[in-house]
Amino acid sequence: MITLHHKTLKRFGLEGIIHNDSVLWRIKEEYIRLLITEMQFSGYVPRIDIPPDFTIEYNQEKGYFEFKLSLYGIFVGKKKSKWIMGIDETRVIPIQQNKSSEFSQEVV
Repeated sequence: MITLHHKTLKRFGLEGIIHNDSVLWRIKEEYIRLLITEMQFSGYVPRIDIPPDFTIEYNQEKGYFEFKLSLYGIFVGKKKSKWIMGIDETRVIPIQQNKSSEFSQEVV
């Protein structure tokens, strides 16, 4: 059993500039996926009960948006992070495994 009570949270963040406001929300989702992948490579999984913090501010002088994105994760180890999608309070949310036999059937 994995004990998750009182584990230290780690912030994973990203800051940047977006020039085109029509892609703001699509880019947000892509950056969230990127940070989750970074977390998993480091042995962390996201805290699902703590939503991502995404702030944007328009820089009128330069004509672009500045953004900051923060996600919080808990260390579970590199091996365990491969099969855990996230943590909801103290509950482990496993990654759904596809049945490999469905995808490996050959057509004769």
